[in-house]
Amino acid sequence: MAYVITTPCIDTTDQSCVDVCPVDCIHFEEGKDRMLYIDPDECIDCGACEPACPVSAIFAEDDVPDDQDAFKEINALWYSDKDAARGKVPA
Repeated sequence: MAYVITTPCIDTTDQSCVDVCPVDCIHFEEGKDRMLYIDPDECIDCGACEPACPVSAIFAEDDVPDDQDAFKEINALWYSDKDAARGKVPA
């Protein structure tokens, strides 16, 4: 199980979660991305990012609200096809 970044991060891109991640699995490209993404293959499920997020955008994969379920795929997709992931982020 990994952690997932969801809608509240869009256009916020606060990097508090990056600062506390012990394995550096949270990324984005400055000027290209509207949100941050967690690599599900690198995430060690430590949970340090969740309380660090000032907008409550991070959830354990099993706790992602139903209306945010698409972000499980979006976070993972960014690590294989950044443009496709960006295209799925709601406007």
